Parts: sequence; structure tokens; C-alpha cells
Amino acid sequence: MKIGLVRHGSTSWNKEKRAQGGSDIPLDDEGTEQAVRLSTRLKKESWDALYSSPLKRAVQTAEVAARELSIGIQLDDRLQEVGGGQIEGTTEAQRIEKWGENWRDLDLGREPLEDVLKRCRSFIEDLVEKHPGQHVLVISHGGIISQILQMLDSAHVKEETMKNTSVSEVVFRDNEWSCEPFNCTRHLDI
Repeated sequence: MKIGLVRHGSTSWNKEKRAQGGSDIPLDDEGTEQAVRLSTRLKKESWDALYSSPLKRAVQTAEVAARELSIGIQLDDRLQEVGGGQIEGTTEAQRIEKWGENWRDLDLGREPLEDVLKRCRSFIEDLVEKHPGQHVLVISHGGIISQILQMLDSAHVKEETMKNTSVSEVVFRDNEWSCEPFNCTRHLDI
């Protein structure tokens, strides 16, 4: 089984370095172009199913890919970005101004990590059960993709920000998951 994990294309909030979380922000023009380049890459590969977060930026990215791959999109709430609570829509400078340098230590209504891990684990378990031996594409968000990758192959996954429309693939063989490539955006260099 292979799972391709793809972060959505860029948004205006990405460029402004605003925390998006569960806010439903659409792709900007660059994000749409990134999705087109991504779909050109993906159509050269074989994918059996396509799942997406229901948030607009992920769905818009998935729609471009789905057209090229001629497959339907299955929306799954468990793929929504980590809830940011009160920090959504703010920049780092605004957070520091409002809550101080140690804002990360405050309970600002952000989704607890244990809840994020629970929904990621549940999604992967369902995927494995429904699609044994298949190649499944998943379009989601940086925070969720990072958690899934850490869960499946922590030995080979670096802790870095996931790039817009980056592709990370995990393959199950010999009773373990292995990630290769990781956070790859070679399709944007064309």
C-alpha cells in the first residue's frame, strides 16, 4: 500500500504568515497554479483513491488533481487542519503583542495534540482497512500531514514545515511504513 500525502496550495494567509487552523481560507492565484503543476506530476503516477480535508484550500487543490486523475474526491473531517483556537488569523508578531513571548504555553483554545493524534490514527486505520494494496492520495494540511508522517515513519521524517503542494509518500512493505520522498516539490521547479 502507498499513501501520498499532499499539502494544499498556497493561500493569502500563508503569505502573510497567519495561523490558518480550521479557518476556511481559499487558494490564492499562486496556490491554484501550484495545484495545476501538482496534478501534472500526479497524472504520471497511478492512484486508486483520493481523500481530502473539507476545508476550501484542500478541496480546491484536490479538485484540480481529481480532474487529471479522473477519480472522485472523498471528503473526511479527520483531515482538517489542527484547530488553532484564538490564534487563528493572527501572525506571530500579533500573538506576541497580545499574549507575550510565551503564548505557546497558554491555553488559547488550540486543539490538544492527543485529539489530533487520535483522529490521524483513526483515519490511517480506516484507510488501511478500506484500501489494502492500493495507492491512495490524501490532500490535507501541514500540521496533520506532519503528525501522520511522524506516526508512520518517525525514523526518516524530519521536523520541518511542509511546503505548499509538497508530496510525501509512505509505503507499507515488510510490515513497516517507509517515507520516500518527503516534502517534495519538484513539480514546482518545472
